[in-house]
Order: sequence, then C-alpha cells, then structure tokens
Amino acid sequence: MKHAKVQNLRALREEMKAVARGERPAPADAGKPSFNSVEAVVRLLTPTNRRLLALIRDLKPRSVAELVTMTGRAQPNLTRTLAKFEAAGFITMKTVGRRKTPSVVVKKIVVEIDPYSDRDRLRVA
Repeated sequence: MKHAKVQNLRALREEMKAVARGERPAPADAGKPSFNSVEAVVRLLTPTNRRLLALIRDLKPRSVAELVTMTGRAQPNLTRTLAKFEAAGFITMKTVGRRKTPSVVVKKIVVEIDPYSDRDRLRVA
C-alpha cells in the first residue's frame, strides 16, 4: 500500500518555490497524486462516484462512449469525473486510436486522521 500526499496548497506552493530556488531537491513523490485534504477525497468519493468506479471495475467498458450508455450520464459530466479520478490516481485512461478506455487501478483507500493536527494520511492500494 502506498501513501498519497495530503498537503494544503500553501505548503505545496512553498515547497515548489524552495525547489525552484535550488534550496532543496524535488520530493520523491513529485508528480504523483496528492490531495489538499482528506475532505477532498471524501468529496470525490460520493455514492454516485463509488458506483461509477464499481461499474468500471466490474463491466470494463471499452470506451467513454460505452460508459456514457451504461450510466446514462451526460458525456461532459462523465468526462470531468473521469479526469478527477485519473488525477487522483484511482483510474488510468488508455488511448486506443480515438477511443479512451477507463480502467480502475485503486483497490482500497485507508484514511488515517490525526485528531490533533492536520497531519492526516492516505494509503492507496
């Protein structure tokens, strides 16, 4: 299980500035999915979006168009949700010709909440 970075935007900005000034090396997890809060993950994993992830995992649609048909969701809405899932590292989008095929890569998300600080942690499997 790998850890996902939980970092507020101000801390991220300061980290990026320090790297740009050469004061520190880029972190090993640079470019990997990160979240500005645990709440952001919870907002992404609504019941509707969880059903969408399960549908992608179980039915393995061959294209976004096929997924639109399966879900009845409008394509722009579905495409935005898929982009958020991909940015979060929950799915990958494989391009074959003109088709994009979603595939679920996340199996489990474990949230560790520190009740005394903002040092919450996410583990993604």
